[in-house]
Amino acid sequence: MNTPHVVVVMGVAGTGKTTIGPLLAARLGVPYAEGDDFHPQANIAKMSAGTPLTDEDRLPWLDAIGAWAHGRAGLGGVVSCSALKRSYRDRLRAAAPGVVFVHLTGDRALIEDRMSHRQGHFMPTALLDSQFATLQPLAADEAGVGVDVAGGPEEITERAADALRNLPEPVQ
Repeated sequence: MNTPHVVVVMGVAGTGKTTIGPLLAARLGVPYAEGDDFHPQANIAKMSAGTPLTDEDRLPWLDAIGAWAHGRAGLGGVVSCSALKRSYRDRLRAAAPGVVFVHLTGDRALIEDRMSHRQGHFMPTALLDSQFATLQPLAADEAGVGVDVAGGPEEITERAADALRNLPEPVQ
């Protein structure tokens, strides 16, 4: 890669976006932004109460992430964002046309197990079913790669970095 990509690390809750995102950013030599930090407080309160977000709830969050990604165009960066629906990814691409996605994928049982062991996160395992029900995997016409979350963080990061090397240069 001559021009660094702006990468959105996506997937359902518990796939490791917050773990893999910073590792991937360090590997690529670009800044990392935690997608959860872009949520309005009302969204966090809803999720903490076990209530799934609506599309309307997600719009200001997606717009804030899109603005960050737009600002990193040509410079590179990594941001975590569930980006579960095609329409969410389209909204991010509208703000930052060169963005690419690393879709962290995995077995539901593995993801649920990892979620049950994490501390201090607002997303309860009870919302995992709604996350999987909402998920629309990357389509063939979307710039991005799927990366299995089996294994340790370094191994997953290595797979993601290798997969990104094969993507075309980002559109500016």
